[in-house]
Amino acid sequence: MRGKFEEISVCAFLVLALAATVAGAADYPERNITVVVPFPPGGASEVTARLTSNKFSERIGKSVIIENRAGANGGLGAAGVKSAPDGYTLLIGSIGAYAINLGLYKNLKHDPLKDFDLLSLLVRTPNVLVTSSDFPVSTAADLIAHLKKNPNQVTFASSGTSDHLTAALFWQKTGTTGVHVPYKGGGPAINDLIGGQANASFQNLGAVAHHIRAGKLKALAVTGEKRAAALPDVPTTAEAGIADLVDYSWQAAAAPKGLPSDVRAKLENEIAAAINSPEATKSFKDIGFDVVASNGTADFLAAEMRRWKKVVEAGNIFAE
Repeated sequence: MRGKFEEISVCAFLVLALAATVAGAADYPERNITVVVPFPPGGASEVTARLTSNKFSERIGKSVIIENRAGANGGLGAAGVKSAPDGYTLLIGSIGAYAINLGLYKNLKHDPLKDFDLLSLLVRTPNVLVTSSDFPVSTAADLIAHLKKNPNQVTFASSGTSDHLTAALFWQKTGTTGVHVPYKGGGPAINDLIGGQANASFQNLGAVAHHIRAGKLKALAVTGEKRAAALPDVPTTAEAGIADLVDYSWQAAAAPKGLPSDVRAKLENEIAAAINSPEATKSFKDIGFDVVASNGTADFLAAEMRRWKKVVEAGNIFAE
């Protein structure tokens, strides 16, 4: 008799626990949501997080609190998103934090595929191959010829792994070399390019388009599949004769692995609606980002990780 009572009690407990879980998912969100940006303030990830969160907050009726947790190219902040998978802590970060770091860092503290539920590939922007205005080249072909005549003499500024590895891929595809000069942020790198202290760089379109239009930098090619609306006169890398060099710097949203299916579905739907709103789309377009709003990110992420790991290994690139 006692055994049957215990069995009934266990069943009742499981039913109540399941009901509580379903109710919790149905009522989500019941409190404010924290979005971790694993980079310093002012960068593309924070801009993306703020533009996304503005509309997202309106739609869900709760505040969205953005926290910057910088370090190790996004690795520290990403590794710190280990809270309960309840939808109240999210991560918005870049290609570096999600796809490049696993191949670049030997002791990375997280695995994006195993540790996160990828909610949405939010936005993307091509990189632009630029030089200082007085550098003696006018086209990508000129630059390639100059690099071959002057191996390991031309400096390439980078403010993150996307710029660095795009330059490395460029060298690999064209049989050239350059000198990698790392900077702590896009602002200092671009300032040195404008001032002529650095020669060339692959920079996010949104970060340099206005400098190009003002004549402070020369644009030689964009790494997109087609020409950028913001720079219609600048050829793509394919048009410039550089084969198989198409890449984008992108931003994505994720949550700790194991979200309840109802919560995940709501997050995916509300985030997509937020960034597809006319206001958010215009704001992203104004800074050179295309809205993607795709939740089929797992396969995309795995492909990106494989691609950039090959670039890292071919270039013998690593970070401590």
